[in-house]
Amino acid sequence: MSSKSKNLRSFASSRETKNEKAKPALVPKLRFPEFRGAKAWESGKIDDLVDTVTPPKKLPTSIYASSGEFPIIDQSQSAICGWTDDNEALIQEGLPLIVFEDHTCILKLIDRPFAQGADGIKILKSRSKVGTPFLFQFLSHRPVVTEEYKRHYSILKEKVVFFPEFKSGEQQKIAECLSSVDELMAAQARKVDALKTHKKGLMQQLFPREGETQPRLRFPEFQNAGEWKEEKLDDLVHLQDGFAFKSTDFVKEGEGTTQVIRITDINNRNTNEDKVFIPNEFLERNKLGKYGVDDGDLLLSLTGAAGFNFFFWNGGPATINQRTAKVTAKRKSDYALLPLLEALIHEKINERGEGQNNNLSKEFLSTIVVLVPEPPEQQRIATCLSSLDALITAETQKHEALKTHKKGLMQQLFPSPEESTP
Repeated sequence: MSSKSKNLRSFASSRETKNEKAKPALVPKLRFPEFRGAKAWESGKIDDLVDTVTPPKKLPTSIYASSGEFPIIDQSQSAICGWTDDNEALIQEGLPLIVFEDHTCILKLIDRPFAQGADGIKILKSRSKVGTPFLFQFLSHRPVVTEEYKRHYSILKEKVVFFPEFKSGEQQKIAECLSSVDELMAAQARKVDALKTHKKGLMQQLFPREGETQPRLRFPEFQNAGEWKEEKLDDLVHLQDGFAFKSTDFVKEGEGTTQVIRITDINNRNTNEDKVFIPNEFLERNKLGKYGVDDGDLLLSLTGAAGFNFFFWNGGPATINQRTAKVTAKRKSDYALLPLLEALIHEKINERGEGQNNNLSKEFLSTIVVLVPEPPEQQRIATCLSSLDALITAETQKHEALKTHKKGLMQQLFPSPEESTP
């Protein structure tokens, strides 16, 4: 070999060594004590780290049962969408498995034999380099962003995953830590659901049934108070529907801006992260003061998964968007009626079929006739239900706090290529 060739090879080798030294090590900000100083993490594409599992067969929705020995998993948001006793449909090898919903990008970790229902999901089994529980947590931390109604597995399989060496036990430690938080979150969610179920059952007794004029359950001081009276909703409350803002009118939160309350803000009790704002100058210039709301105002969504939702606002001065409404009592004596409105009009809406297409009209609501008690009994029922609402809100906030805690923990436990240690 000529001296010139040797020099070129030496130069190339030296350059590669420098590049390797310059390349930052893939290390998370937070590591458990026993793994501090351990090797840097590796990376790889999902397509190289998993195999897809083909089910023995797919069960059509027409044969989903309400009970059975084995759960059915499909692309719905529910963890379990039905049940079956069909052993021939079972997927049970290689558990736990990840179910990826190809349209919604929802992830499910399944650790028991199950059957696949219909199409729309990919079932993933990890290969030897990455444990399935660890992979599930990593993908939950860095999910695929949905792009309207399309198949997303083609995006997922190109996604890069960062992971420590499997045999070191670090993957398992991280997965166990995050799974324990998931269990706390699930228990808290069950607590919230139980309180909501309790409230629903209580309301069914505190309000008259269809065709009756007195509730089955009354507080002692109102046992002999007589029948509830029919009132037209339009005589009791004023419904102010929202302004049709354009999405191009919205700006980021900042000085001189006001939050715009949309349907999602009411339906999610203002817990969603993608809040939108409007410049105060826009509101003043267009004289939109009548759409303003303050803490304590009752808001109603005219579109939603169940047709409508009520929400007492507590987020400071704001303004309402189209398909939402602000509800105010026309008579001061009926102010206590506001917390009772959902229960009073829900059955009326179902009777008329409104809300089934997820839309209500202000005009329709104004025609509803409801049974209402005298103001003192209104106040007593409202106080009872408001105390339950306060408890539900407090427990919901605990659930949100756990979600925030997990999110922060994952940011520390999983490395980011931009923040890797040199």
